[in-house]
Amino acid sequence: MGLLFLLISWQVAARGPLLRVDGRLSRALVHPDRASELLADLGSAAVAVPVLAVALIWVALRARDAGTDRWWLPSTAAAGMAAVQPVLVISLKTLIARPGPPTMGPVTGFYPSGHTATAVIAYGGAALMLWPWLSTPQSRRRVLTACLALNLGVAFGLVRRGYHWPLDVLGSWCLGALLLYSLWLLLSRSRRRTSSGAPSTGPG
Repeated sequence: MGLLFLLISWQVAARGPLLRVDGRLSRALVHPDRASELLADLGSAAVAVPVLAVALIWVALRARDAGTDRWWLPSTAAAGMAAVQPVLVISLKTLIARPGPPTMGPVTGFYPSGHTATAVIAYGGAALMLWPWLSTPQSRRRVLTACLALNLGVAFGLVRRGYHWPLDVLGSWCLGALLLYSLWLLLSRSRRRTSSGAPSTGPG
C-alpha cells in the first residue's frame, strides 16, 4: 500500500503517463447530478467526523466500565490519527498542487482528496475501534459492510460529480489505509503488552 501511494504521488507530481489514463477515466465517469453530490458530502468533516467521535466515546466508556487497563488509549490514539490526517493531506495538496477536473475551474490542490481521506479515517477508524467490542460475526459483517459502502459511495460521488480525479481518490485510499494500519499496529502492541503483564506506561 505504501509503494502504491508513492507510485501514484510520483506520477501525479511528475505529470506522468498515468495521468492520461486518469483523465480518460474521469471523462468517462463524470456526470454531475444530485445523487453524486450527496454521496460526496458523506466525506465532509461535518458528516464523517461526528460518526467517528460517537464511536470513540462509546468505545472509551465501554472500556472504562469493563475495567480495561488504559481504557482511554484506543480512543485517544484514533483521535490523534484523525487530527494528523488533514495536516498530511493539506501538506501534500500544497506540495503537489494538482489542478482539478475541468468542472472545478483553474484552481489547484486536488491531490490527495481530502473528502476521501476523511471518509477512510472516520468510517474506517470507527469500524476499527468497534471491532473488538462486536460479539457476533453478523455484527462485524454489518459494520464492515457499512464502512465499505460509505467509502465507495464517497469515492463514486467525488469522481461522478467531477470534484476529483480518480487518482486523487485512490491516493487518499492508500494514505488512509496506511494510517489505519499504523493505528492497528499501535493498539495491537499495547494489548499484547497489557496481556503479558508488562508495565503500561505507554506504547513504547
